Amino acid sequence: MTVEGKLVLAGAPIGQAGDVSPRLREVLEKADVVAAEDTRRLRRLAGELGVEIGGRVVSYYDANEAGRAAELIETLKQGQTVVVITDAGMPGVSDPGYRLTHLAVEEGITVTALPGPSAVTTALAVSGLASDRFCFEGFPPRKPGERGRRLAALAKEERTMVFFEAPHRLQSSLEAMAEAFGQERSAAVCRELTKTYEEVRRGGLGELAAWAAAGVKGEITVVVAGHVMDDTEPDIESLVAEVDRRVADGEQRKVAVADVAKEAGLPKRELYDAVHRRSSTP
Repeated sequence: MTVEGKLVLAGAPIGQAGDVSPRLREVLEKADVVAAEDTRRLRRLAGELGVEIGGRVVSYYDANEAGRAAELIETLKQGQTVVVITDAGMPGVSDPGYRLTHLAVEEGITVTALPGPSAVTTALAVSGLASDRFCFEGFPPRKPGERGRRLAALAKEERTMVFFEAPHRLQSSLEAMAEAFGQERSAAVCRELTKTYEEVRRGGLGELAAWAAAGVKGEITVVVAGHVMDDTEPDIESLVAEVDRRVADGEQRKVAVADVAKEAGLPKRELYDAVHRRSSTP
């Protein structure tokens, strides 16, 4: 059964208010309810656009998303139009929106999107890296151990990877990426996209981590080149055997792994994981 209400996921500008489409102006004026990640930012955007929001405005952010989604479903069942808009970009993409969309689909409610600017595709386009195939990885885990494991699992990902990151965690994330992917893996740090102080810094991950040590401000998107398959890549088993030989000769395992990985041009964590798997096997 199809319900008459309509859920509209509205893409918001990531920096410049002038990037919005005429359709966004229209839905903000005509929607019955506008669910905003930050109601103050919504009203500021409406003021910049000269738009008068016609319907009821409610907050819809991470902390209240679960409970508010249930309320909005009831509103949609009454045949009303609900617009979801986040601070920047598309709702549901590392922003509130997924839970409500999922419930609406289950209830047979029409869900549509009003396309808008995206930090993911904007950063990808200006990075100078391959854009024919890419994957979006969102925010890396905050805890170092979880982050290291997640990045290690992506070491052989051949597609260009796009990440979001908070400015105060940028240096540690870039260092973790350098360890997982290699110091020289090409990347781009895109800061304050489309805004007055937009900056795109390109280079190897190690170089970018050193640059970020001085401190970085603003909204951050990181684009990392994918792994390039190479017929001359070292055989991991032979490298593990070399580590075992050095350890047998009295060298510390940690030191042996670092030296062998560096000589082979292999991310240290990848070799460490292989050595650990070998030592854990009965």
